[in-house]
Amino acid sequence: MSFPFKFGRRRMIAPKTCMRFKDYQQLSFPEAPSSGDYRPNAASALSQMYGNDQLGDCVIAWMAHAIGVFTGNATGTPVIFDSADIIKEYGAIGGYDPNDPSTDQGCDENTALDYWVSTGFIEPQHKISGFLSIDATNAKECASAIWLFENLMFGVALPDEWTHPIAAAPGFVWDVAGDPDMDQNHCFGSASWDETGVGVETWAMNGKITYTAMAKYAVATAGGQLFTVITPEVISRATQRAPNGFDFNQLMTDFVGMGGTVTVAAQQNPQLIGKKAS
Repeated sequence: MSFPFKFGRRRMIAPKTCMRFKDYQQLSFPEAPSSGDYRPNAASALSQMYGNDQLGDCVIAWMAHAIGVFTGNATGTPVIFDSADIIKEYGAIGGYDPNDPSTDQGCDENTALDYWVSTGFIEPQHKISGFLSIDATNAKECASAIWLFENLMFGVALPDEWTHPIAAAPGFVWDVAGDPDMDQNHCFGSASWDETGVGVETWAMNGKITYTAMAKYAVATAGGQLFTVITPEVISRATQRAPNGFDFNQLMTDFVGMGGTVTVAAQQNPQLIGKKAS
């Protein structure tokens, strides 16, 4: 039985070099709660396929889902994009032309992240301030990134066991399986976590990936990457969760220095405990 969805992450040429989550943790950094879920207020946005059953636009679909999470948790009403918006951004980031099916070649998350900072999504309403790389082998760091910033962005070559036979149905669990399949490169996100893994929001479904699977597949040696993206509004909320354990002010200074947009001020923490990690 053929797989009913599309992938669309372009094969990674080289891992993206960027700022790291762990460099902004203070020695007093509190651990995330044992579980958390930012999906309920974004359920109507996460249920959108955004064309990823017909097009290799998984990167674009995840960006739209992430904005749904951010706006849903900020206002109670998530932003939902129409197909014209999705096609517009797939063209801008991936070069897709709906009049030329041969241009349906997917996107790479590195280009998409840089575009999101500089231009925004459906410009310029939904810009991010920046993004941080996450150590997929560190379960606590992965959970903390979602706890603070309400998302993870995966770029992963899926093993065949996750897709054939169809292992992606609502409630699926992706655990350690075979080798990553470079013909099944996929971008997806997470907005929840518990003690065994994090949620997977993709193809209009909610599933889960275990921490052990993340450590195997979301790493450079397997052709994978893992990020968290950050908006000004999310920074504002995150300062309430770990006010003295994360160097938000330095983070925002660094984002501005790299072209990010920060329109809110973090809480002033003149006596941060500990020091920034080296």
